[in-house]
Amino acid sequence: MGWKIEISRSALKVLKRLDPQEAKRIRDFLRNLKELKDPRLKGKPLKGPLGEFWRYRVGDYRIICDIQDDRLVVLVLRIGHRREIYRFNS
Repeated sequence: MGWKIEISRSALKVLKRLDPQEAKRIRDFLRNLKELKDPRLKGKPLKGPLGEFWRYRVGDYRIICDIQDDRLVVLVLRIGHRREIYRFNS
């Protein structure tokens, strides 16, 4: 059984506002991610107090996720351009 991808409302909103070509690249990436045995193989952990979350790079965009091993779920929390994705106060 593969992983399930869940997308938060805020991430889905951003995905819908993106350029159609960029949105397709991100959707394709997430589709491929759920086929992996371990989604950590494609990403990197965040550092510091956010170390429980993982980031994935798709072109100039980043996807911030919470990997829930007990449910086999990759929860997409944020999607954004690399210059603004790490600003969590906005």
